[in-house]
Order: sequence, then structure tokens, then C-alpha cells
Amino acid sequence: MKLFRVILLLMLAGCAAPPTLTPSLPVVDFNQSWYQQAESAGQQIWTIDPQLSLITIAVRRGGSLARLGHDHIIASRNVNGLVAPEQGRADFYFRLSELIVDETELRRAAGLPPELPADAIQATRLNMLSKVLEADRFPFVVLHAEKIAGDPSLLRLSISLHGVTHSVDVPTLIELGNNSLTASGTMRLLQSQFNIKPASALNGALVVLDPLELHFQLVAHRRASLAR
Repeated sequence: MKLFRVILLLMLAGCAAPPTLTPSLPVVDFNQSWYQQAESAGQQIWTIDPQLSLITIAVRRGGSLARLGHDHIIASRNVNGLVAPEQGRADFYFRLSELIVDETELRRAAGLPPELPADAIQATRLNMLSKVLEADRFPFVVLHAEKIAGDPSLLRLSISLHGVTHSVDVPTLIELGNNSLTASGTMRLLQSQFNIKPASALNGALVVLDPLELHFQLVAHRRASLAR
């Protein structure tokens, strides 16, 4: 019974001893040069505000023993990037090592029990970054968005994660003001689309489900210049 409980907590509750992550500081390529050229040609460029932007990802549990695990809410509150509204495109990214796991208010907003033990949250986060996402090898999620011709409510979003790039058409609400732009939407992705194998235990009786529910709200502001 003790071994059974340890396996369960390792896979989904995150109570196993967490591995140590090696810090890495690579440079991310998110097409900044394209925006510099567009600005030189007279296009207005906007900057995503990481303090007002948020991406959340719901990770669900399944299997006949799902009641013994936890659902999780993963979030990025440090999205950076650039937007060219006149061209209908944006490029942005976030660093996996900066992801937040199971923030109380975000769990409450998702209809989940608001609090989990702090040590379980920390272990879950470190196991996710090292064993699942391999953040040392693939430290960034990089995204490219373009409006789809003929349908202003859709964005074609290319997501580069875990060494794989996958594209999806996402219904998006875009609100454009004089000095701010907000884009928000919801989509579903599969971990397997990025060569990520969802965790499982006890011959599949307790699993992390393949689908991920992702919600984003990105806020951008006009900026004076990208010139250096």
C-alpha cells in the first residue's frame, strides 16, 4: 500500500523528491528583425505587456483512479513579444522555467479546489519542467500569430514547443483602442502533438490526460521605436 501511494503522488500529486534543474540562459529567436524592418518602413509596432498578459493551461487527470490525483493550472505571467496590427501578426514567447503552478486564484477561477500543499506544488513544477517538458533542452515556448484572410475572428497560431512546431486556427476576440490592444481566446492542444508523452501510473489506472485547455489574454501597447 505504501508503494502504491508513492507511485500515485510521484506521477500526479508531485510529492516525490524533485530533480534539480540546471539554469540555462539561451537567446530566443522570435522574429524581432521582421518588426525592425516593418518599423523602418513606417509600420506602427506594439509591445506585449507582460504585467497585463496571462496564459493559463489546465492539465486534467483521468483513469479509473483519477480521484486520487489532482488537476493542475499552469500559468505564464511573463509573456514578451511584438505586434504589428496593420499587418495582422504577432510574435511572442515565454520561458518555461518561469511557469507558475497552481496559483490559488487561478485554481479558484477554474473551479478547482483553491489550495494544494506548497511542497507538492513545487515538486510537481520541477518534475514537469525536467521530465515532461525538458526545459533545459527546450527552454522557450515561441508563438507566431497571423490573421486569416476573410475571417477577422480567426488567428492562425503556430506554437513551437519541445522541438516541435504545430499550427492551429484559434477563434480570437481582438479589441483595439488608441493605445492598447487586447487579444483573448481559448483553444485545446494535445501534448502528443509536441512529442510529449502524458504521464501514467498503475497500468493506466491513473493518467494525465493528453488534451490541454489553454486560455490567453494578451495586452499590447504602442511603443516609440524598436531602433537601437
